[in-house]
Amino acid sequence: MKKYNKFIPVNTPLINKKDALSVFKSVQSGWISSEGPNVRIFEKKISKFLNRKFGCSVSSGTAALEIAIKSLGLKKNDEVIMPSFTIISNAIAIVKSSAKPILVDVDLNTWNIKIEDIEKKINKKTKCLMLPHIYGLSNDMDKILKIVKKHKIFLIEDAAEVFGLKYKNRYCGSFGDISILSFYANKHITTGEGGMLLTNNFKLYQKFKDLRNLCFGKKKNRFNHYDIGWNYRYTNIQATLGLSQLKRVNRIIKKKFEIGNYYYRHLKNIKNIIIQPNKLSYCKNIYWVFGIVIKKNSKISIGKVLKKLSAQNIGTRPFFWPMHKQDIFKKKFNFKNLKLPNSEFISKNGFYIPSGLGISLKELKYVKDTLINILK
Repeated sequence: MKKYNKFIPVNTPLINKKDALSVFKSVQSGWISSEGPNVRIFEKKISKFLNRKFGCSVSSGTAALEIAIKSLGLKKNDEVIMPSFTIISNAIAIVKSSAKPILVDVDLNTWNIKIEDIEKKINKKTKCLMLPHIYGLSNDMDKILKIVKKHKIFLIEDAAEVFGLKYKNRYCGSFGDISILSFYANKHITTGEGGMLLTNNFKLYQKFKDLRNLCFGKKKNRFNHYDIGWNYRYTNIQATLGLSQLKRVNRIIKKKFEIGNYYYRHLKNIKNIIIQPNKLSYCKNIYWVFGIVIKKNSKISIGKVLKKLSAQNIGTRPFFWPMHKQDIFKKKFNFKNLKLPNSEFISKNGFYIPSGLGISLKELKYVKDTLINILK
């Protein structure tokens, strides 16, 4: 097979001329900081899209998670349940607050948290469930909401990877006591960097705004700060870019479905790989990334697959490394003997392939044909 003449990265963002022009106008106006008017407009439009009362933009999805945890007032050694297979940002937010992450394995079919194992971890110290939707599939939110309501614990919903995905008839990002988004370059709506917290609770919203902006003092004594906050502000330039993309949000969501379903149709019958389902009874797969796991008894190893794809100018990324295998956490939380076999298996044997909004049909076909040829 003829080698493609240029490298195809795992993500190519789609920034069009209208996006670029809107950013230029924002810069030209002089409104470039967090004080610019488009910041609040963007927050309102995202909140309205997801049917939330309040949105608070911040500098990244990680910043949103840190603010979310701190806003709940967790104390030292309070416990937060989360899946081991996820981005480290989820765990970092918990650890920085002096709370303790309690890890649960994931489902081998969906790669989301193993719901039947959550209640096994709940005790008097449990204050919160940190719930990321992984790689494009929603968690089963009816079951999740039943658990958090029964045990009276907070739900932080990490919807960074599923913007625009509906669970039944309701958007992901609308379920948590606090829900968070990311606008990093590989997300469906991107502003380069950035994130947002969403809630229906006005008191939490007020905390978000204070914590992102150094917890300035009230009234006349502005520089007498009442708590430890951060400079996690979002800029008018970023908000302007986000607003431009929101104008075509339905087309963006449609294209993500199309890219993922193209791969799914052509790869679903390959016997030596595992891929996420393209739909469940309660949601479709919006394919933030298209993930592939090499089966245990496959004749070809993941190392050889990645090497051959790279030789053909095709970019790949390994899956998240599980939290209980992270060097920084193993000793601190005594995860050394913790066994979470599904998280370990998919982390060791999983990778994803190019699927960004900027990928062309020609590139999609080349990636698909090359991968099929390698996996034969």
